[in-house]
Amino acid sequence: MSHKRIPKRKAAIAAGSVAALGAAALFLPNAMASQTDSDDATASAKTFKAADVSDLASQLASQLGDAFAGSYYDAANQQVIINVVGDDSKVINEIRAAGAVPNQVQNSTDTLENAAATLKADATIPGTAWSVDPKTNEIRVTADSTVTGTGWDTLESTVQGLGSGVATITKSAGTFKTFVDGGDAIFSDGARCSLGFNVTAGDGTPAFLTAGHCGVAFAEWSDAQGGAPIATVDQATFPGDGDFALVKYDDPATVTASVVDIGDGQTVEIAQAAEAAVGQQVFRMGSTTGLFDGTVLGLDATVNYPEGTVIGLIQTDVCAEPGDSGGSLFTQDGSAIGLTSGGSGDCTVGGETFFQPVTTALAAVGATLGAGDAAGGAGAGAEDPGAVEPSAGASAPAAGDQSGDTGDDTGSGLDDGSGLVNINP
Repeated sequence: MSHKRIPKRKAAIAAGSVAALGAAALFLPNAMASQTDSDDATASAKTFKAADVSDLASQLASQLGDAFAGSYYDAANQQVIINVVGDDSKVINEIRAAGAVPNQVQNSTDTLENAAATLKADATIPGTAWSVDPKTNEIRVTADSTVTGTGWDTLESTVQGLGSGVATITKSAGTFKTFVDGGDAIFSDGARCSLGFNVTAGDGTPAFLTAGHCGVAFAEWSDAQGGAPIATVDQATFPGDGDFALVKYDDPATVTASVVDIGDGQTVEIAQAAEAAVGQQVFRMGSTTGLFDGTVLGLDATVNYPEGTVIGLIQTDVCAEPGDSGGSLFTQDGSAIGLTSGGSGDCTVGGETFFQPVTTALAAVGATLGAGDAAGGAGAGAEDPGAVEPSAGASAPAAGDQSGDTGDDTGSGLDDGSGLVNINP
């Protein structure tokens, strides 16, 4: 079948390089970064994959108690940075013994959590968002172009009231919105979203994850504009504690694959679900804009959409546009990270984009990634979790797929069970 054109800004896959590779990005293994920093804080540090950050940070958070103040990933050196308050030498030595890099900061975890609670109580204004940025050890507050007048004054005074060095405000030129629109991809009554990841529901039937704001708006979804429904929403959350939906295929015989279609017949196998790490490189695939890459900027983000407040999201600098809602956020090593929720801007001017963590969505709906893989566990067929390359051709057609290849101009249908809807208008 035909695929959306990959935009000019291709994903930067090879370590330290950006390559324009025709119609699709090429996934290559990450080169191990050499340790050239002679500083005492980093000389003994080990190298890690971004997927290791969550487990190591959890281990050290348990060991360090109140001294632990967050973590992030130094992608250039492949090192895990652990923020600590105070100068206890025992704490510093524990971090180094684990292979991480200690980083002394001002704000404790409690300080930042209390600051976020104050923002929620006093500055829940449509068009605002905030997340914890461990790189700066502050709360990253963003206001879109609709936040003006008394709304801006309230936000600014609330941030100032948090104290020096606790939070910063950035003004966005765009408007926070969910990325759903009429057009193509998966359809329901003129609305369009993107399929995120194929999963197995708790009862063993085939299903997929997409954005919750798509699921609460419409119950039935088709693979062609005006076509017969092929899947029905089983569970959906939006706004509130996330933005995710479980949509079950109407035909229980549907066979799905745990991959993401990145265009031109190439797919990336999704081997596990994983937590995001600040500083981590991620890739987003959506039915409107195709493949783009970027970096995780913040975690546990709160976004105040016009429809209501959503908590627990991932903040990135990856662009997205209407119709990309629900699309896949993933990593080079085949980890499912998030589902596209919303943000501001577009793929011409850029902007902020927020994603629903896949691990949270899977736990909430009781589903497992792919064809029965344990949530967060390795899937069958992952030959090398550190370097998953796209398959050379399109995946096999899904049983029960009601659509076919209709040509370059009118492509329709779930892309042969690939795990992501990618349809040309």
